[in-house]
Amino acid sequence: MTSLIQLHCESLAQALLAHKACIATAESCTGGMIAASCTHLSGSSAWFERGFVTYANEAKTEMLGVPATLIAQHGAVSEEVAKAMALGALAHSKANFSVAVTGVAGPTGGSPEKPVGTVWLAWASRNPAQCISIRQVFSGDRQAVREATTALALAQLTKMVTGS
Repeated sequence: MTSLIQLHCESLAQALLAHKACIATAESCTGGMIAASCTHLSGSSAWFERGFVTYANEAKTEMLGVPATLIAQHGAVSEEVAKAMALGALAHSKANFSVAVTGVAGPTGGSPEKPVGTVWLAWASRNPAQCISIRQVFSGDRQAVREATTALALAQLTKMVTGS
């Protein structure tokens, strides 16, 4: 785990413990990297509730309740699907907050509309109910895209938890 990701995990852990809250992750292009980074920390069971690795579109539908029609209409790498994943992670867990990521890590799979490195991230909370999302286009190889996605997912989740 890179030192930046570890730093973000530690900050997130402190924020969640201070708020007596826990998280769930819904991951596609990172393949569980966010969850693995969180659970790398000792004591993470106090604030990490569960992780969903929904790489296949069918898994997004079966595990998170993302409508297949939404995926067909907008594509798996879209704001609509990222938000549905984040909300689905909350609906299928007891977590207070969630993060979802879906993207094209490469080196194949890109298109003119969604080049390699395109990632949609979404964060959701129960109280107050909110769901926000952003689109990023990261540079670098597959590992770099996945690490950058993980770091941003954790940093923004910490901001949501702390309200900053």
